[in-house]
Amino acid sequence: MSEGNLTTITEFVLLGFTDNQSLQLTLFMLFLLIYLLILVGNIGMVTLIRIDSRLHTPMYFFLSNLSLLDIGYSTVIAPRTLMTFVAESKTISFTGCALQFFFFCIAVSCECCLLGVMAYDRFIAICNPLLYTAIMSRKLCKLLVAGSYLTGCVNAVVQTSIIFNLSFCRSNIINHFFCDVPPILKLSCSDTAVIDIIHFIFSTAIVLLTILAISVSYAYVLIAILRINSAEGRQKAFSTCASHLTAVTIFYATGAFMYVRPNSKYSVEQDKIISVFYTLAIPMLNPLIYSLRNKEVKEAFKRLVGGKVDSQRY
Repeated sequence: MSEGNLTTITEFVLLGFTDNQSLQLTLFMLFLLIYLLILVGNIGMVTLIRIDSRLHTPMYFFLSNLSLLDIGYSTVIAPRTLMTFVAESKTISFTGCALQFFFFCIAVSCECCLLGVMAYDRFIAICNPLLYTAIMSRKLCKLLVAGSYLTGCVNAVVQTSIIFNLSFCRSNIINHFFCDVPPILKLSCSDTAVIDIIHFIFSTAIVLLTILAISVSYAYVLIAILRINSAEGRQKAFSTCASHLTAVTIFYATGAFMYVRPNSKYSVEQDKIISVFYTLAIPMLNPLIYSLRNKEVKEAFKRLVGGKVDSQRY
């Protein structure tokens, strides 16, 4: 790096959170616990949905894919983060950094789309219950999931290609615990104005379009629930949406704060804290949200413990 702007960067250094040795050990144990809970919770959710035939419905098919995504993008982030706490070398290769961002971008973009798909599923279930099975066929469910993954891949390819084709010839120190857009752009010696705009447009487009789909779906759901005469019926209808609404609120609130904003509002230390919640806390919370607030999942777990699960391939 002594040649300054004439030297091309081949690796980055992830600073992580702190240089305090005792605090690093504490954070290592905390992050390891969170990651283990993510794996146990989400793998458990996928397994339960797969082996219990009563959960072989579109709603739980989408939920199992959501759990797989949570496992995926937390695994992209957590192991490398854990290494920054205990390893002497905190370097990550240029290619490794690009791949980390690429897979993270796929998973997060796909999760946005999948949350929108799940809202549409609840709209059909409550507003068109008699046609639900016919509309939400296996073929359509698989197409919706495939479309979500395709959207995530396109977004990741575009953003990764434009960001990592920039010239990086200044400092190679990333003041973050993973390869995220704002701290990477800070290191480029290219003009990033256009890249900032493209990143903002793509991120905003995915967020706004999926929020629009969720908002429209739940507007119709709310109207349908209010038309139900009995209080018990309204409560039952709302309970089928409560878990999803909770997950959507948490996911989009943190995601919008992180990415859908001008670069001038960027704050390193603030974003580190938010990123922990966004990349690790949400994948840990999702299985709890969908299990503690979902009667069918709790009953399926009881059947599993009691050895009364009826397994049938979806």
